Amino acid sequence: MKTRYSQWSIRQKLVFVFLVSALFILLVNMMIQWNLNQMLGKMDQIYVSNVNLNDLHSGLTNIQGNMTEYLNTKSSDSMEAYFQAENDYQKLIEGLNDEIVANNSKMMEKNIRSLSETYLQITQKAVEAKRGRNIEKYKEYYEQATSIYAYMESCIYSLNNEQFKSNLKQYDMISATMRYSQIWNVIILLAMTAVNTLVIILVTRQITAPLASLSRVASEVAEGNFSVELPDVENQDEVGAVTRAFRKMVQNIRLYIDELKTSMEIQSEMREKELRMEAHLKEAQLKYLQTQINPHFLFNTLNAGAQLAMLEDAQKTYDYVQNVAQFFRYNLKDLDGDVSLSEEIDLVDHYIYILNVRFAGEIHFQKKIKEDCGEIRIPPMILQPIVENSVNHGIRNVEWEKKIELEINRMEGLVCICIRDNGVGIKPEKIKEIMEGKSHSPSPDGDSNGVGMQNVMNRLRLYYGREDIMDIICLGENLGTEVMLYLPAEEGAILKTRGEEYV
Repeated sequence: MKTRYSQWSIRQKLVFVFLVSALFILLVNMMIQWNLNQMLGKMDQIYVSNVNLNDLHSGLTNIQGNMTEYLNTKSSDSMEAYFQAENDYQKLIEGLNDEIVANNSKMMEKNIRSLSETYLQITQKAVEAKRGRNIEKYKEYYEQATSIYAYMESCIYSLNNEQFKSNLKQYDMISATMRYSQIWNVIILLAMTAVNTLVIILVTRQITAPLASLSRVASEVAEGNFSVELPDVENQDEVGAVTRAFRKMVQNIRLYIDELKTSMEIQSEMREKELRMEAHLKEAQLKYLQTQINPHFLFNTLNAGAQLAMLEDAQKTYDYVQNVAQFFRYNLKDLDGDVSLSEEIDLVDHYIYILNVRFAGEIHFQKKIKEDCGEIRIPPMILQPIVENSVNHGIRNVEWEKKIELEINRMEGLVCICIRDNGVGIKPEKIKEIMEGKSHSPSPDGDSNGVGMQNVMNRLRLYYGREDIMDIICLGENLGTEVMLYLPAEEGAILKTRGEEYV
């Protein structure tokens, strides 16, 4: 009912309140009228018994008088009047009590009824004796009937007095009850008026309260406060419709402002990422330049040495010089863009070849690469610095067989790159420093290109826009280190660098 009421219009609510109030007033008036009728009915019944006894006494007197007249005159009119009076009296005594009860008045009624029946029998015998000209008999019956008549008169008189006293008490009780009833009727009318007033106040308040709340919120919004708490409304009437429309309008304004702020924050963040990416790339380039002495001259010199080795038929020397030249050719690329994963793998191959020439083939390098992973785009100089870190800090000084594995797979929309060594491992606190960005790259030495793990991780995070891009795992001392890269494989990875967008 409450749900249905909330869906009514204001007009329907007002009509409903009016009808309920009118129906309530009607019911109260009907109850008061019914109560009054009940009282009046009881008042009417009070003296019915006295009236009946008076009628009974009159009927008895008529019988006695008509019987006496007939006995004296023996006229047909008096006899007819006697039989009529007898018939009427028979009807009157049928209303008297005929049972034995514990009520004194009822027992007196029973005695009167019994005497009446005896009296009627004797009067009939007197009339019959008169008609048969039996003077002695009708005189005897007449004396008996007269005696019973006198006794019955006294009984009826006594019963009538008794009934009158009883009825008088009932009259006093009913009068008092009617007075109390009048008081209660006034109380009920006052209570009904109070209840109706309260209902009207509640209904009008229910209608006007949302309007007052809406007015207050509208004033706040007009002053520019869009974070004000909006009123809740369940009613489906006109006020509810206006309130919901206002809520939707304010929510749309809030959404527009939030979207505008978000857009500005995204633009600011993107610009910040561009500057940071550019700074990291410049840092990487600077460190490359710091570790290279005239790389163009060195590259041309290496080419000349490769040609000379080929002319002298020194194949191993030629292969070595070619790998070194390819390594430096990759370093001379423009590092502002991105490269394919296969190019990074080739750079790792050249780097391992150079190291094995230097260290007499001590490094055993294995690759497990999915064929469909080579074409994804990544920032340059990502894999080689990680492999270099494995060599310099993991396996360089170990006494056992030196191994490095490169494994590349796809997994749930990611290209997973694993670079694993069997070196001395890395301490947990060092891993924590690297992952939290608190580690600083060491000064480049003769065997390092100067690009540290921290720089690699920062550039990957900026390039892909996500933090969970790298993981470093070490099971313990002398148990090796495993570096995991999780690169998104979906098309559409965006890089903004120096005002350009790569998709």
